[in-house]
Amino acid sequence: MSRTEDARRAGRVPSWGAVLGRAVAGGAIMALALGSGVALGAPLADAVGASGRGAQLVAAIPVSGVAGVLVLMTLRRSRRSWTSLGFGETAASVRALLVGVGITAVSAALVLGAGTAVGLLSWSRPDLSDLVAFVAVNGLVALLLEALPEETTLRGLTWTSLREHRSAAVAASGTTLVFMLVPGAASLVAAAIRRLTGGEPLPVGLAPPGQHTADYLILLFLFGLTLVAARTALRGAPLWTAVGTHLTFLTVNRITLEGQDRNAGWSADRSSPDAVLLIPLYLLVAAVAFVVCGQLVRGGSGPVSPATAVPEGVGR
Repeated sequence: MSRTEDARRAGRVPSWGAVLGRAVAGGAIMALALGSGVALGAPLADAVGASGRGAQLVAAIPVSGVAGVLVLMTLRRSRRSWTSLGFGETAASVRALLVGVGITAVSAALVLGAGTAVGLLSWSRPDLSDLVAFVAVNGLVALLLEALPEETTLRGLTWTSLREHRSAAVAASGTTLVFMLVPGAASLVAAAIRRLTGGEPLPVGLAPPGQHTADYLILLFLFGLTLVAARTALRGAPLWTAVGTHLTFLTVNRITLEGQDRNAGWSADRSSPDAVLLIPLYLLVAAVAFVVCGQLVRGGSGPVSPATAVPEGVGR
């Protein structure tokens, strides 16, 4: 009998089923939280008289609330703290957030700038007041609706659960797979809640309405791997690096692809359908940059990538 089998029988190493269950729990929590926000967001906004971006904020708050409460319950049950997921002290958190924002923003600027230079994109004249207002309000909504709860549940709970007991390749792949399944599961939750509450029915699918399913899942796959690379790039409060990356990705894409529809104060016109390929391209650039950042942080002692990272506080 191997040492691993001896340890597992002694209760020191959980079975694959237990590890998988904890990992899937992160995705289930996020699906429940997001589905609840989608289904109840509009009724809650109507109840408090909110409209426009205010209504979006009302819908976002329950998502972070539900996810936060359920993750806290999970942590208490396993006698762990938020630090075990990748959170940390204030200074380290701010630094990690800025690294995530900075690397993603620079990657996007380089790739989108090159796309503009070759004629794939043309930009409107920016309205600074509308742009600043959009970045601030959209950033807050995106933080509460998507970035913070998704990173806490997925790159936090799911990735950490897998990485503690399985290889980094398995952890990265498993976390990304769960991430790709969350939108479809959330749509099921939202549809069920609307049905139970007697509201208007909501569509169920792996991708949001109006988006090509295969294209959406491919982009989600690349985005998921980039977020894992961001999550594993720093030692201190590394989860905030993923949060910063997530926020910047959403903001850049909404300005670039939907700026006019969202009244963002700045938008781009695409001269060719191929212009959308600039989005996954800058994600790949950002992912490579995060791996390089990890190598520099550790002074060449080894890459901080999905292939080598260990959760903070585990095995150290």
